[in-house]
Amino acid sequence: MSNPEVHQCECPICQSEADHPDKQLHHQINLLMSRLNEQQRRWYAALEAQRYGRGGIRRVAQITGLDEKTIRRGREELAQELEGRPADRVRLPGAGRPPVEKNSPEWKRR
Repeated sequence: MSNPEVHQCECPICQSEADHPDKQLHHQINLLMSRLNEQQRRWYAALEAQRYGRGGIRRVAQITGLDEKTIRRGREELAQELEGRPADRVRLPGAGRPPVEKNSPEWKRR
């Protein structure tokens, strides 16, 4: 199994040539994010954004490449104490792409 690609931070600090301690931190955040599933990424990003305080969502979006709406959704889910989120699966039942047979009646006839 190949290692997932690690996102490169797009914040001004990481884009500059100068050495800065946040560069290593941002790389580690993205390394960890590359190993999490989609809901875990959302929740971790939400926690990081909360830790940064005002402007945290935008900053974490720059660091991780996640959409700001995704991070807000993670915040809402955490605020609701993950109510309704299944512990044994990544997506809610019925979520995801529908089967091909359901989308294409032609597929059934063949």
